[in-house]
Amino acid sequence: MTILVTGARGQIGRAVLTSLHARGLPVRAASKDPSALDLPAGVDAVALPDDLESLTAALKDVRQVFLYADPAAADTFARAAAAAGVEHVVLLSSSAVDDPNAADNPIGANHLAVENALAAADLVTTVLRPGGFDSNAFGWIAAISSGTPIEHAYPDAALAMIHPLDIADIAVAALTGGELRGRTVTLTGPEAISFRAQIGHLAAALGRDIPITTVTPAEAEAQMSRTMPPYIVSALLNIWAITTDTPEAPADTTETLLGVPARTFAQWARENAPAFTVS
Repeated sequence: MTILVTGARGQIGRAVLTSLHARGLPVRAASKDPSALDLPAGVDAVALPDDLESLTAALKDVRQVFLYADPAAADTFARAAAAAGVEHVVLLSSSAVDDPNAADNPIGANHLAVENALAAADLVTTVLRPGGFDSNAFGWIAAISSGTPIEHAYPDAALAMIHPLDIADIAVAALTGGELRGRTVTLTGPEAISFRAQIGHLAAALGRDIPITTVTPAEAEAQMSRTMPPYIVSALLNIWAITTDTPEAPADTTETLLGVPARTFAQWARENAPAFTVS
């Protein structure tokens, strides 16, 4: 009854694997580069092949999977999982799928493709659709550690950001219990919080001011396009514009699903403050 955790190098996958292993459950880690994994003793690592026959063999004895969304491999994985006797998949999808026009949005379309592939294979699937992560704030490390102002086009946009460990806890609950099995849930943190407030929490955690400069959307687009695909830049700027006037409403959290208080951004800031200090 092995549980396979894909994306085991990622912050959520690693937390899921660690939690399952701590419970004494048989778990296997999958990564594009298994040799780079630092795993607990007794946990095997595998690289998942691309072809149906080899993938089916690699899934032997696996009954549950924590799956990162990969549209390129979705159909093959779904067919292999069904053939191998996988009983349950917990998919890390995206709240972008909640958009009625998700099929026309590259972010939504990619995750929707994976959801549809699993549904077509008739696999029991728990779909987790988180929105923005607290850890997106790591994008400010260079500015904060160097003392330069953070430039943002919509500093007062307010999103219900979620702590990555909250997602991991919900995934583990879905893999170890029956209450969430087969459900589709949109996940957020406990409250909508603006970028300005996030920066304020980081400043408090670091014990110093962090300056903010408001730039135009065009300036932000030019800056963001240096490191992000155009469709992501466009989607983010659009969301931020909307949530400046209408803050995002929280959806399901660890509180509503598990009865456990959701972690706040302030908590995330305190936990991760060392990453924003000058090395």
